[in-house]
Amino acid sequence: MNFTHVQELERERPEKEVEREREEEEEEKAPQQCEWEFNLSTVISSNSSVGAVSDTVGVIEFDPSDRLLATGGIARKIRIYNINSLLLQRPDTAQGRQDTSFLDHLTACEYYICTPAKLSSVRWKPDTAGRVIGSGDYDGVVTEYDLERRVPVFERDEHGGRRIWSVDYSHWNPVFGASGSDDGTTQLWDTRCGGDECVAVVQPSVGRSPVCCVEFDPFVGEFVAVGCADRKAYSYDIRNISRPVSVFVGHQKTVSYVRFLGERTMVSAATDGCLKLWDMDSARVIRTYKGHVNNRSFVGLSVWRHGGLLGCGSESNEAFVYDKRWSEPIWVRGLDRITEPGSEDRFVSGVCWRQVEEDQCTLVAGGSDGVLQVFVGKRRLF
Repeated sequence: MNFTHVQELERERPEKEVEREREEEEEEKAPQQCEWEFNLSTVISSNSSVGAVSDTVGVIEFDPSDRLLATGGIARKIRIYNINSLLLQRPDTAQGRQDTSFLDHLTACEYYICTPAKLSSVRWKPDTAGRVIGSGDYDGVVTEYDLERRVPVFERDEHGGRRIWSVDYSHWNPVFGASGSDDGTTQLWDTRCGGDECVAVVQPSVGRSPVCCVEFDPFVGEFVAVGCADRKAYSYDIRNISRPVSVFVGHQKTVSYVRFLGERTMVSAATDGCLKLWDMDSARVIRTYKGHVNNRSFVGLSVWRHGGLLGCGSESNEAFVYDKRWSEPIWVRGLDRITEPGSEDRFVSGVCWRQVEEDQCTLVAGGSDGVLQVFVGKRRLF
């Protein structure tokens, strides 16, 4: 193939795709420079004598207003926090900086709802003003709770009692939800319909490998992404769910999370210790991120779309932040050991960014010991 032919092929490709590739090449060549300074703002732990494993934080989610924070996990509780209360720090005049606040779950938590089973996923339902939250549990049940009355208002069990790993709602039509399960399926359902009748069932892998994550595209309402234990991620158009639009191949182990970063870009995480940034149109890998340790556990993945930052946990009990432009982490912080010693297997089990659009960011990390730590990042002045 001569050079002239290459140029002709490039002219035939969509102009946006060519421009995007050039921008990616420039970003990768640019010198890596951390533009953010992170500090530990608040630590929330428990005074109880209950073992650490019983309070593992499995999921952390901000509500659409970024005012409330919800956590769920092994403790069979959905805890609700007011993030502004957690960010109130004591000034340390001697050091000329803000001191870290140490709080207890009992006093820091606004309230909690007890659930009948261990939780693997919680998601705020859009367009409900932070009033309704959905959950998926180890018994294969999806439940919605009215937080004002603190009672369940919707329940469905169509996964045959198999553990649900993930639930999500459509941002364009919030009555539609999806759940991914150990039974190897993603179920799409309408919360206006009772019983066990679902809108559609998707089985990504022929071998019915567990579905570990499901997320609706917040930019293009018709698309939903799925992460699967068959080492692949998939995207579907919910208007024609019979076959995937794209299959994302590149991970060496279970794909545990998928998160939409921007319009037509998606990030995936797997237990091969990698994050991957994908081009949704071509299903090609834009960049691979390495540094954290992830071989067997769910360690969390969250993206801050405004700042282009990726956050994940690690089995080394550290929180990692990557800038989407570079493959190596820009910030790493070990979670302080707050509970009594006795387990050497602590790890970061969940992370979540606050989706505010300003030059200050908030990252919350939760541990397998039930401890929450809140980090505040500010853009450096060079």
